[in-house]
Amino acid sequence: MVVIPPDQAGDAQVSGGKAASLARLLAEGFEVPGFFVLPEAAFDGVEPVDGLGDEITKALGRLGPGPYAVRSSGRDEDGAEHSHAGHFDTFLNVATDEVLAKAKAVRASGLGDTVQTYRGARGLEGAHLPAVLVQAMVPARVAGIAFSADPVSGARDVVVISATLGLGEALVGGEVDGESWHVTGDTATGPDVPEVLTPDEARAVAALARKAEATFGAPQDIEWAYDGAKLKLLQSRAITTALRPLATPDTALVVLDNSNIVESYPGLVSPLTYSFATYCYDRVYRGFVGLLGLSQRRIAANATIFANLLTRVDGRVYYNLGNWYRALALLPGFSLNRGYMETMMGVSDPLPDEMTKGIGPPPATGARKVVEIGRLAFVGAGLIWQALRLGRTKARFMDRLNSALSDGPDLDRATLTELAQVYRRIEASLLDRWDAPLVNDFLCMIGFGASRSLLGRWAGEAGLQFHNELMIGQGDIISAEPARRIAAMAEMVRAEGAQDALDNGRAGLDAYPALAAAFDDYLAVFGDRCTQELKLESIPLGNDPGPLLAAIGAAAGRGPRADDAAERVATDWAEVIPGKPFRRFAIRILSNWARARVRDRENLRFERTRIFGHARRVFLAMGREFHALGLIEDPRDVFLLTVDEVLGAVEGAGLSANLSGLVALRKAEMAAAEARPDPPERITLRGAAVTAASLTAPEETAAPTGDARQGTGCSAGTVRAVARVIRDPRSETLAPGEILVARNTDPGWIAVFSNASAIVVERGSLLSHSAIVAREMGIPCVVGIGDATRWITSGDVIEVDGATGDVRICND
Repeated sequence: MVVIPPDQAGDAQVSGGKAASLARLLAEGFEVPGFFVLPEAAFDGVEPVDGLGDEITKALGRLGPGPYAVRSSGRDEDGAEHSHAGHFDTFLNVATDEVLAKAKAVRASGLGDTVQTYRGARGLEGAHLPAVLVQAMVPARVAGIAFSADPVSGARDVVVISATLGLGEALVGGEVDGESWHVTGDTATGPDVPEVLTPDEARAVAALARKAEATFGAPQDIEWAYDGAKLKLLQSRAITTALRPLATPDTALVVLDNSNIVESYPGLVSPLTYSFATYCYDRVYRGFVGLLGLSQRRIAANATIFANLLTRVDGRVYYNLGNWYRALALLPGFSLNRGYMETMMGVSDPLPDEMTKGIGPPPATGARKVVEIGRLAFVGAGLIWQALRLGRTKARFMDRLNSALSDGPDLDRATLTELAQVYRRIEASLLDRWDAPLVNDFLCMIGFGASRSLLGRWAGEAGLQFHNELMIGQGDIISAEPARRIAAMAEMVRAEGAQDALDNGRAGLDAYPALAAAFDDYLAVFGDRCTQELKLESIPLGNDPGPLLAAIGAAAGRGPRADDAAERVATDWAEVIPGKPFRRFAIRILSNWARARVRDRENLRFERTRIFGHARRVFLAMGREFHALGLIEDPRDVFLLTVDEVLGAVEGAGLSANLSGLVALRKAEMAAAEARPDPPERITLRGAAVTAASLTAPEETAAPTGDARQGTGCSAGTVRAVARVIRDPRSETLAPGEILVARNTDPGWIAVFSNASAIVVERGSLLSHSAIVAREMGIPCVVGIGDATRWITSGDVIEVDGATGDVRICND
């Protein structure tokens, strides 16, 4: 045969490597331009055999109208070891009557010096006369090359693309620079202002390259072109440069989720904070499962689970849900009520069945069920005992806490050895013995849920509203104390005309002794509070009182609220549950007990703030000493080290004395992570958790629509006003009377709270900080309006009903 059609061109020894590859691609369903092959039998040396011109004319008739591309297809060409790229001649836009002459020229190019030099350098026999490939030309809008693996770095998970407008021959020949794209997963990274490809087109080219790799079983170097909107594959050959080896397939399922923990650790989190938090979660939840009856032997046997409850992805903190689920599966009663245990994880989406089915024992039946019930009864008895002695447990915890925070050296003059000892005391006396908060939080969860359920069952919606008032409206919850103190200082400012003094910082208050004393007393108690207060790198009010001054000024300018000085109406149990004295007695006892647990929960969380604040001061003092020794450039660089690295440098277990090198590495990592969009809320991957950093950014979803949505009403009242979306209270302000709309809040939001007429928050519950403060300030509050910061736009007029949880946009 002097002309071989595509369906018979699969033998590389006859048709050459390039044509054989195209024949295979065509058979696999790829969009390949039509072609035929002129094999060895079509030539006598470099001269066409008699009658070849007529055969070419017939073949071109079957191929369709020109122009055409005439290329080489040598036996060794486009092979896994030798590509021969660019060494044979190629002709584009060839007219029908020129195909024979160009075919002869391509054939003869095998005798050229470049081919002989290339082959000689690789140990191949000298000259090589190739078969000739004739293809229909693609009228390319855009064309280029793509590598299904990065030939420079050797990375197997990156597709590298170079694209140019029109035909790609100049790009292939190195005559022009193309537009470069790198595609990892579904993330296409190209120029800031693309001129050749769109991100979707780059992803399509990457998918084509990966499909070619899957077809041939090896990374591919492809040429491609867009014919209008249709993507076509022009050729595919193996990448001949050395690449990294393929990792051994790891199918272990890993699910990461930050839908809850983002409230405590939003955005980028420093290495020091992450390592500190990891230790805290490890020790605290070891204590939690011990409280619920798990033996120390089983806790030790599952130490890896508790050490890996958290994962850090691109600088953000996630829960490792698989390990949380494994921890729950260790608890007594898990096999009796797996579904209820799963709800304790508090995530919005359930775990995949693939993961849950392989964790924990099957549902208990028969004798095993009796044993599990017995274990639960034992746990219940233990909880009753813990509840009875909670007062003593809390008192001992507070004694340890106050001792750890007050005893020890002056941190401003302490040595590194002394500072390490102070931190180790925090670990030993508090983090490793977190008993009072653990017991109280668990009892609070039980008491709050049980009392709310009973009030809802016995008194309906009125009972639930009453429960809100009872649980949240407590004057002795310390979370509400800042609002009251700020209101009192604002009244002093108004009475003494001290508004201008607030602009001069703390020094401006010296002319008003009573105000200065109240201000200093506030900082003495709440100086460790700040926005994102659980992040050690955050700057507390004690170091930067600006937010407090702004809050006082905002409250002074607004004037007193109607409810600021109002006394709370006495609880009327008879009105809530009339004619049922025994029910009323029982629910009153339970509710008052739950109310006390809610109060202690909030107050003990404040003590947690004090502990974190003390740890922050200890680490900053160590940063000061590292800086003095020339180990780091700035004292705050200590936040870029881990706890083990800091303590190891002092105690001797550290691996490297080059702390400044570690800091430089982490700074670069943090800067790069800050420039990237947040990873998705949930990440599902296979294999090592470290690979999560290379996964795709979340696709932008459409903002919620509609004029009305419902969340959880936390503080009664109805307000219609202008909404203001606040994402960072340190740099954004709320005008008096506006409605605050936020993703989540914490105690550092005091300045914006003071001006808010109502609060709408995406996350949270009846016991969240925003709900408690709103109730104490007497303003409506609704939590649980997902994506509220995208649904509502600053300037919208909205109506908030803090009793029903209804939020409406009322722009018309």
